[in-house]
Amino acid sequence: MTALPPIAHRAEVVVDLGAIRANIEWLKGQRAQELMVVVKANAYGHGMVEVARVAREAGVAWLGVATLDEALELRASGDRGRILSWLHLPDEDFAAAAEHGIDVTAYSVDQLTAMAQVKGLRVQLKVDSGLSRGGASGADWPHLVQAAAQAQAAGHLEVSGIWSHLASADDPDHRANQHQWERFESALELAHEAGLSPEVVHLANSAGATVLPQHPLTNLVRVGLATYGLDPAPNVEHLPVKAAMTVRTRVAMVKEIDAGEGISYGHTFVAQAKMRIALVPLGYGDGIPRHGSNRGAVWINSQRCPVVGRVCMDQFIVDLGEGSAAPGDEVIIFGAGDLGEPTADDWAEAAETINYEIVTRIGGRTSRVFVG
Repeated sequence: MTALPPIAHRAEVVVDLGAIRANIEWLKGQRAQELMVVVKANAYGHGMVEVARVAREAGVAWLGVATLDEALELRASGDRGRILSWLHLPDEDFAAAAEHGIDVTAYSVDQLTAMAQVKGLRVQLKVDSGLSRGGASGADWPHLVQAAAQAQAAGHLEVSGIWSHLASADDPDHRANQHQWERFESALELAHEAGLSPEVVHLANSAGATVLPQHPLTNLVRVGLATYGLDPAPNVEHLPVKAAMTVRTRVAMVKEIDAGEGISYGHTFVAQAKMRIALVPLGYGDGIPRHGSNRGAVWINSQRCPVVGRVCMDQFIVDLGEGSAAPGDEVIIFGAGDLGEPTADDWAEAAETINYEIVTRIGGRTSRVFVG
């Protein structure tokens, strides 16, 4: 982890681009397949434009985003590499996608028909192999590949890829994995029979790319969470990736309260003895999970300090215990864990959610600082 500079703002999300670069290099070494780095949702809260730049510098050919707006923002920032977007509404501006060389994703014949009205559009077809989310169902897939083959033959569009998404890749023994591979292979066979030979074929996400065998028919893997140093399958094996995000602020107030005093809304915590507490000026308005009330912890002056009482919109209270603090002292909400500070995984466990949500939701009134 890159050494952090002194805190310069009221609250900061510090992103270590050096860690992200190292993570990408490690991921590149795990597979013979090409990488697509997923930078949707502001790169999982890490800064989409900055992470995209690091990915390109590391030789990554593809970036993945959910929305066309995200893809256009990357183009506006100067990115000229391949980009795939995959979540489109019926009235999407596919002309802008064609103009800026962005690959889009078709789930249905109706969607493909709308895309075929735009000359020069690159389209990837997504099959629902078992996640039951976006993508063509097994019944609709033959119609989609036939329509795509006809549209390509007529010169209306180019089918550049075929892909799907795994539901349970973080559990290598889950029966859904084999089931989805088999469905995907059948979908590819139908596509080839229709005359399609796409440039890229991809199925694996971060978990699939790191804990499952390489699928022999794919030539691309989509890596999201692992890029940012978070483990997509923590119960399987520990990946040697480095967490890139540290969230920090400063102590706003320190005071003593007496035994019997309740803390924060609803008095869900009541002091059993005299205690020293510190006020941390971040809350759920900044992405701190309210479900972490009475369960999360922060790092102040080389000590973990537990959250006491409910997390509020703008602030929460921590117990200083035997430690000391003064207004202005640095508070690390979570970081890489190198110092002993809580991690995004710790907060995910406290809030009974996943590490994806912890890093992605952080924002509000925080300033982003890039190091490394």
